[in-house]
Amino acid sequence: MSKSIDEINNKSENKTNNQINNETIGLIYGFLGVLGFSGTLPATRMAVTNLDPTVVGLGRAIVAGTFAMVLLRLTRQPIPHRQYWGSLAIIVGGVIIGFPLLSAWAMQQLPASHGAIVTGILPLATAIVAALRMGERPSVGFWIASFCGSLTIVSFALIEGNGSIKFADIVLIIAVIAAAFGYAEGGQLSKILGGWQVICWALVLSIPILIIPVALVILQNGISASASAWFGFGYVSIISMFLAFFAWYKGLAIGGIARVSQVQLLQPFLSIFFSAVFLKEKITLLMIFTAIVVVISVAIGRKQKIERN
Repeated sequence: MSKSIDEINNKSENKTNNQINNETIGLIYGFLGVLGFSGTLPATRMAVTNLDPTVVGLGRAIVAGTFAMVLLRLTRQPIPHRQYWGSLAIIVGGVIIGFPLLSAWAMQQLPASHGAIVTGILPLATAIVAALRMGERPSVGFWIASFCGSLTIVSFALIEGNGSIKFADIVLIIAVIAAAFGYAEGGQLSKILGGWQVICWALVLSIPILIIPVALVILQNGISASASAWFGFGYVSIISMFLAFFAWYKGLAIGGIARVSQVQLLQPFLSIFFSAVFLKEKITLLMIFTAIVVVISVAIGRKQKIERN
């Protein structure tokens, strides 16, 4: 009898240890994904100093889509059923075209550290879109947190713009909305097709759409650029649009979405840090304070109840 109890205890301990190990591994992969995403705006800022925003914003998907095509071919992934093409189109519009193109244009006008704060509301925006898409009812606390985070960002933009919001800020907010729709749709479709498969198919399907506008801009303006600009373009093409997604989705799958997704709260601070190190941008107390308030709003909002209708 005592032996049976010992065996049960050992199994329970092993199960607990495995769970802890999975969470730890998941957090590591999640952090690597967020680390990759955090360099997106600084790298975009570097790229658009010499390259056209269209080349940077859309060309990155062509490069990443080429790698995705090879991977899908090597792993012999089946073509998604026609019923999922609509969802893939939303992902392409939001994550592959909308956010990259709009943020590339905005980074010509704004510091990357500024952009990092404005886009810090993205996790909460994604939660709002996902809730509305699923016909769910977020609690009052959720909407209060969302309002506080949004108001903080608007106030920051007003202060930085000397009393008026710059057009580039509006473009960046639209980019966040586009990304929120893409991420929310991708999160739902990932449950069916798998995380990395979704981003790969979205990239591959976007190539025919993107080749013509990118080619026209290159023919018109050329692609002569500095080494730092090419480094930025390479980063957003290979890391931001491809490898970071693999680490992020793997972390969510291993460690659990609820736990690992909290790592994303570090992204604004990491982006600000990279902006200071690689772009020599000045980091002010206002930026740090605003980032802290936004992150707290996101953290509180994500803990609030969301009821199904």
